[in-house]
Amino acid sequence: MRYSQLVLIIVLSILLLPISSIANDNTPPSKRFTAMRVFDIEYATDPQISPDGKTIAYVRHTMDRMQDKDIGRIWLLNTENEMHWPLTENQVASHSPRWSPDGKRLLFISKHKTQAELRVFHLANKQSMALAPYLISAPSRATWSPDGQLIAFNMFVKAKKPSFASAVSQPDGAQWNDAVKVYDELIFRFDGMGYLPKGTNQVFTLPIEGGTPRQLTHSDVDMEVSSWLNNETILVTGNTAKDRDLDFIESEIYAIAMGDLSITPLTTRDGPDAGAIVSPNGKYIAYIGYDDKVLSYQQSNLYIMNSDGSNSREIAADFPGSIAQIKWESTSKSLLFSSEDQGNINLYRTDLKGKVIKLFTGIGGGSIGRPYANGSFSVSQQSKAKIAYMAGFSDRPAEIGLSDHRGKKQKILTKLNDDLLPYLDMASVQELKVKSSHDGKEIQAWVAFPPDFKADGSFPMILEIHGGPYTMYGPYFASEMQRYAAEGYVTVWANPRGSTGYGEDFALAIDRAYPGNDYHDLMTVVDEVIARNYVDDKRLFVTGGSGGGILTAWIVTKTQRFAAAAAIKPVINWMTMALVGDIAPFVRRHWIREDPWSNPEAFLKFSPISYVDKVKTPTLLMVGEEDYRTPTWEAEQFYTALKMLSVDTALIRVPSAPHYIAARPSLLIAKTDNIMAWFAKYDVAKKGLAE
Repeated sequence: MRYSQLVLIIVLSILLLPISSIANDNTPPSKRFTAMRVFDIEYATDPQISPDGKTIAYVRHTMDRMQDKDIGRIWLLNTENEMHWPLTENQVASHSPRWSPDGKRLLFISKHKTQAELRVFHLANKQSMALAPYLISAPSRATWSPDGQLIAFNMFVKAKKPSFASAVSQPDGAQWNDAVKVYDELIFRFDGMGYLPKGTNQVFTLPIEGGTPRQLTHSDVDMEVSSWLNNETILVTGNTAKDRDLDFIESEIYAIAMGDLSITPLTTRDGPDAGAIVSPNGKYIAYIGYDDKVLSYQQSNLYIMNSDGSNSREIAADFPGSIAQIKWESTSKSLLFSSEDQGNINLYRTDLKGKVIKLFTGIGGGSIGRPYANGSFSVSQQSKAKIAYMAGFSDRPAEIGLSDHRGKKQKILTKLNDDLLPYLDMASVQELKVKSSHDGKEIQAWVAFPPDFKADGSFPMILEIHGGPYTMYGPYFASEMQRYAAEGYVTVWANPRGSTGYGEDFALAIDRAYPGNDYHDLMTVVDEVIARNYVDDKRLFVTGGSGGGILTAWIVTKTQRFAAAAAIKPVINWMTMALVGDIAPFVRRHWIREDPWSNPEAFLKFSPISYVDKVKTPTLLMVGEEDYRTPTWEAEQFYTALKMLSVDTALIRVPSAPHYIAARPSLLIAKTDNIMAWFAKYDVAKKGLAE
């Protein structure tokens, strides 16, 4: 070929390219919330306000593109002039900031090389120091003594591994198989932790000047630090019951004397007691718990007792919600507590007689992937205290909020995503309330609309179902929902019966009946979205994770109205779940309340695998390869059965992923994009375009 002809062909080829291919550098970026925008998101958690109310320490989360991690680093906020700066210049990953009683120092945990360490930051000279040169394992639950001289914390202490035979010696240079691994406990693996090493969490202390940790407990069970009763006594939580492996929700509160290391139980009832905090005057201990009635769900109540464990009594007994986080106010005459309420987290005040006042709502936003209610708060120790909290929104992730002690004046102190979200076309969110077709119960739901949405009945819909099942979605920003909406899906999420935040009776409507009538709740929500002409009833899709995964699998055994489904990390067979899942004892004892070997029908009647022959809907299965909550074989059972039945299906195994399948930004992207790609394959509108 002549040179001139070659040049002509190249020129013609360039002219025939789309303009966007030529002028790629000048093409404006998409204003939609694209997959890579997940890496641009920031959010705030764990706000800790100083005793004088002048400074807030919090964890600022960013997505590291190179490490593919959600990394938290501690930042400080001046509540008066709103100045904002990182705790340390090098800004290594750090978390769990906790103020000293005098407010002059900040305790935190940071990563040093491969080991986490306890550090103290001195505000006077803006320097931090490590408290110990070497720790046997990562510290956690660190808390100050009242005089600010000691730190109590937890560390994992290894125990001797079980063994029945001594390994014979290998010849020099031989390449034998690794030694066998012996397990002799009921709970021998746990999600996010893998196969568990032999050992327990124990309580240690360290002087604030640093030194060698002193081990206070030497128990064969976990002992978790709660708080200091006084400078000589630490409150811890543990489960020392003889049947603790079979009933691992059980726990009691104990007092440990620093002098002789004696341990005194302060609670003794059958049921979990935890979260002990001591009043500023040292007279009372507040804690949460309940009498275990052996049900699948029970709300936590608020209790106080004298500092010696006497005169335990419930306060705010008539409060209808479940008590979550609790904090004493400086007078020792009242407490603040948070509680879920119809999609929101509210903050309340109660006096010691149980008179409750609602202060404000809007706590949340800490679940970046899906719109779970997740938030926390702290309170200063002035007479007119300030309250720092995680502020949740539908159009942005969690920020740091500040309120006066009456809850009348709230102010948002951070704008972590103002460099990004105002310049994108984000989904708007609308609340829906419907009456369930089953029995008329009110069901709350939300809809995220694509940026170009019109109520013309043409849009596809994704119903996204929450897990738990005893959890709650809310009107919070969620990257997964925004991704679906950005790609043109009207995205719907709801709180069917079984969800928390609507009272104990609403949650217990699925006790020993799950999945069940929650199916009708969800279908009623879908009916309403169709009736409003928001979506095309031929373009309906359904997905959900964990509890939402089992409901997705259950739904396709009941109806063919969905064009395709994606069951993410589902429970498929309650028998295998009750025998090999990491919470197997809880499933057997509290959820099903039967033995799988003597009454298999009690497990199988609520298992999607029992009805898999009814499925006609193309169904994708996805599970983490290191998921021990709903292990891989749960999804694989449904996948194999569908293949045998010639139903369109596919299986996605996510490498290195535990039950929290979207823990890394890239995995969140992979999860949503694979779900949407599966749905696109069965979308009648997109099929028509392809043809």
